[in-house]
Amino acid sequence: MISLNDLTLSELENEITGLGEPKFRAAQIFSWFSKGISGFDEMSDLSKPLRQRLSENYGIRAAVIEKKLSSAKDGTDKYLLRLGDGNIIESVAMKYKHGISVCLSTQVGCRMGCAFCASALGGSVRNLSPGEILGQAAALQRDLGERISNIVLMGIGEPLDNYENVIRFLKNVNNPLGMNIGYRHISLSTCGLVDRIYDLAKENMPITLSVSLHAPNDEIRSKLMPINKKYPVAKLIAACREYTRITNRRISFEYILIDGVNDGETQAGELSESLLGMLCHVNLIPANPVTESGLKKSPPKRVEAFKNRLLRHRINVTVRRALGTDIDASCGQLRRKHKNAQQQQGWC
Repeated sequence: MISLNDLTLSELENEITGLGEPKFRAAQIFSWFSKGISGFDEMSDLSKPLRQRLSENYGIRAAVIEKKLSSAKDGTDKYLLRLGDGNIIESVAMKYKHGISVCLSTQVGCRMGCAFCASALGGSVRNLSPGEILGQAAALQRDLGERISNIVLMGIGEPLDNYENVIRFLKNVNNPLGMNIGYRHISLSTCGLVDRIYDLAKENMPITLSVSLHAPNDEIRSKLMPINKKYPVAKLIAACREYTRITNRRISFEYILIDGVNDGETQAGELSESLLGMLCHVNLIPANPVTESGLKKSPPKRVEAFKNRLLRHRINVTVRRALGTDIDASCGQLRRKHKNAQQQQGWC
């Protein structure tokens, strides 16, 4: 059964006119997918016979809120959402002065295997469809009762490992009849799938590309991120330079600082040399504790020293403020605890 919220507007128009309905009905239906609905019965501007016909022939890939945790420290909201097949994913809503940003998942689980990330624990299950990615944003916006202003694809999964579905989602969420989120208000994070970075550069979507670098050389990065064995640092940096050349868009490099692993003066110097002259920004992130990894965040003095070394080389750099630390807001942590609790109680 086709899920209508997986379709682009033009594809939806073909389906609806194929039923003998006027073309404008597609626009009505498309707009509902941004309102967090889970069934055709909620489409109040459609006739009852049409809603019945749609429910008999089509589906909607909804993301239903299973659990919500709200931070007492900073107002961050962490959501567990249940998909139609029972799988669980995570989304996060972060409140800033400029508006609400949501961090969305693109896969159930992840096959990248990064040492510092809870998302890959338990492996990869499947890709999310375009409608399931959109469904997260719509469900959060409906729950919050406020318009979402920014989207970050930095939740569970590797977005570029689900390339076609993510591109379709980006087109749908940008559509004025949908959530109407401008491309410049969307960030996509990748661990460094070099071939797909070149593909993304040609999509003519002025989104912000965030690259999870986390080490300046192959020796350290290969230990932290298995993908580096396929796409080593030199190839990744070359792809990033080409991306900035084609798009004229600044790249954001994410760099988790791990105590005694990648946070030394030598690593700061290597990173500075690699990025010299590139249109980029470095986002330093003191590591979030993940019980299974055993990795610890760098002490504040070392974080400051690392930042200052980059600044001396005139590289734009900030230290990310930790949000939602009291509600397991780091990627994959809450889902992992939820699965462990279910297993201990014999639910799965």
